[in-house]
Amino acid sequence: MEALRRPALPEDAVRYRLFAAAAAAGPGGEALLRRCAELALVRFAPLLASYVWQRQPFRLRYVPRRGETPAHIGGTTLFGDNVEDEWFIVYLVREITREFPGLAARIDDNDGEFLLIEAADFLPKWLNPENSENRVFFYKGELHIIPLLETSEQNWDLSAPCPTIPEALALLSTHSDEFLAAEPIRAVVYKRIDGYPEKIQASLHRAHCYLPARIVAVLRQRPSLVAAAVQAFYLRDPGDLRACRRPFRTFPADQRVMTLVTFTRCLYAQLVQQKFVPDRRSGYTLPAPSHPQYRAYELGMKLAHGFEILCSKSSKVAPDAKRNVLSGPLWERFLRSLKEKDYFKGEMEGSAKYLELLHMAEDHFQQSVDVPESSVEVSPGDEILTLLQTTSIDLKEFEREAACLPPEDDDSWLDITPDALDQMLKEARSESLPSTNEEEQKYDLETVAESMKAFVSKVSTHEGAEMPW
Repeated sequence: MEALRRPALPEDAVRYRLFAAAAAAGPGGEALLRRCAELALVRFAPLLASYVWQRQPFRLRYVPRRGETPAHIGGTTLFGDNVEDEWFIVYLVREITREFPGLAARIDDNDGEFLLIEAADFLPKWLNPENSENRVFFYKGELHIIPLLETSEQNWDLSAPCPTIPEALALLSTHSDEFLAAEPIRAVVYKRIDGYPEKIQASLHRAHCYLPARIVAVLRQRPSLVAAAVQAFYLRDPGDLRACRRPFRTFPADQRVMTLVTFTRCLYAQLVQQKFVPDRRSGYTLPAPSHPQYRAYELGMKLAHGFEILCSKSSKVAPDAKRNVLSGPLWERFLRSLKEKDYFKGEMEGSAKYLELLHMAEDHFQQSVDVPESSVEVSPGDEILTLLQTTSIDLKEFEREAACLPPEDDDSWLDITPDALDQMLKEARSESLPSTNEEEQKYDLETVAESMKAFVSKVSTHEGAEMPW
């Protein structure tokens, strides 16, 4: 199902908007929405602090009323190649409406109503791309679809294909039980976000990397910068590589140490799958492929190229980029929530693991929670150079840690066997096209495979291939 009315959103971006339902709206609405945004981010701090985003983090900002769109809190997040970021946001939005029952949420992307697309096999016949806008909401933790109305007590224009958002919110606040999406629709959407928050840890991959000590120091302060570095390397162009055809200015190849880097599986796959030979002038050389640490050297080399590319694009170092925001009441509530939810996993305060988790929390707070709405986003390169000015580098300490690194994760998940792929396709088919007809159930992928073999075996003519009926 393709949405006819596509929002003006960039590709690979998801937009989320949380409105005060009509019953909860009224005087002081702005203060209420801003308070909800703060409470929601503190409530979900343990999940957000440990999450590694592909491109941009989840952010809630107050947005004043514009035209027919009421004031709300929300944002837009670029998820790039990692569609799991989009579905994690769906999970967050649903849980926020569960925690704050006065909020109703809309969520869409550049494809439009992607929740309906996910459940396309189960939609009612009346619902189509022309009339689906402003009908799909999360409310009180459940998915709702506002149906077509035949009569209205509010003198609304029933000839319009879609309700306005204020009309939809008024209906939700008074008839939410009647508008609950059908069970098969909810089941398909909920299955897509099933497993969170435990699923977050399963999406991470920890690998040994042989990196310049300066990069190790930067990642200790800002673990999320690994995503920007991988993207810079993965999406490099010939112009980017100009900075890598000479000895690196910011991250030279000397003083490298072995360290453990946390990626998402998507970022790790992007880095591993790229075939790349470094320029000899860069100073980065690789051991023989048979070397037991060849993969760590290769990953470190690629990541170092990403960091060097980011810094080569930096316009200037922002002197005040490191803002002192970790002392206000919001940070104290944020940190208290982390401790109550056992975010630090019982680690002793001041230990290396505790400090690592604390840096991740500070990173998330500064990037997602405390960014002023009018501020200009600092580029990753500027951030890296600023961090290098203020971060001490203890090479001997890094070398001591390198001598007793924890084991890296098994990456056998990168290799999908034909049998595993066949099983995945069968599961996908059984989920999207359930059937109670015994004869239909016998029609499976083996039939499709045999048909394809017969098709490709036919000799095609100028008129095309003859279908093997």
